[in-house]
Amino acid sequence: MSPMEQTRFAYGEALLELGQERSDIVVLDADLYNSTRTVLFGKAFPERFLDLGIAEADMVSTGAGLAASGLVAFCNSFAMFLTGRCYDQIRIQVAYPSLNVKLAGSSAGLTQGPDGASHQSLEDVALMRILPHMTVLVPADDVETKQATKAAAAHQGPVYLRLGRYPTPTISPEGYQFQIGKGVELRPGRDIAIIACGIMVAKALEAAELLAKQGLQARVINMASVKPLDRALVEQAGREAKLVVTAEEHSIIGGLGSAVAEVLAEGNYAPLWRIGTRDEFGQSASADELLDHYGLTGPKVAAQIAAAWAKLG
Repeated sequence: MSPMEQTRFAYGEALLELGQERSDIVVLDADLYNSTRTVLFGKAFPERFLDLGIAEADMVSTGAGLAASGLVAFCNSFAMFLTGRCYDQIRIQVAYPSLNVKLAGSSAGLTQGPDGASHQSLEDVALMRILPHMTVLVPADDVETKQATKAAAAHQGPVYLRLGRYPTPTISPEGYQFQIGKGVELRPGRDIAIIACGIMVAKALEAAELLAKQGLQARVINMASVKPLDRALVEQAGREAKLVVTAEEHSIIGGLGSAVAEVLAEGNYAPLWRIGTRDEFGQSASADELLDHYGLTGPKVAAQIAAAWAKLG
């Protein structure tokens, strides 16, 4: 692990590169361009940048119109506003016709921090994952974010890209190539398989180190492509490990944990333990305080896994 960077910053850099590479990329924002980092694209390509103001639904509708005319539209706002306020527009105007609208939900999860429950998206992945035609990507670090952003642009159809403002270390191996629909093993282990996404991948690697000191070998899988899910890799983990664990900065209902559970429930696989928020809203505190409170730090993830392992007998 090395340098710490917020995935939203890597996204802004990737958008700028896309603007230089492709003339059909347009970017729309809802008065949050400094926070979402679309400001970089806006300054470089003002003729292809639209700030719609605090009118997220209008932004998505406009993006759908631009996509219907042959452009690739990136719509940007905080994850909670983008998925919550605009659900009808996303469902009917983007997902139903399967348009090339890329929805970038920034400042996602608990780590939005002091703004509290109204701004913390713990259900956005669930809302987007259930929509037909929608691809859902939750990158873990700066390297993966840049590649996932470019993969989203190249993908035919709507994409939801989940981004954060919590600094994460670079954990992608050298030469890593992100692919939609594929997970990647970052650490081998025969006892436990931890499947994580977003900021929780680094936490899972930390937890695996702590578990190793207890004699437990934990495999860590980065599952940035929540939909489509790498079903073959999940099934392999379920066959080879004695316990499968999911870790996400999201509710355990409807997100990565649910996606993995749906696969494992259809066969004779290892039991599953899901780590995330448990049917509850967030609250106002610093990002690190919230991660600690909800059990989403490396040591607390390790402790939960050790407890689940002990129950196996």
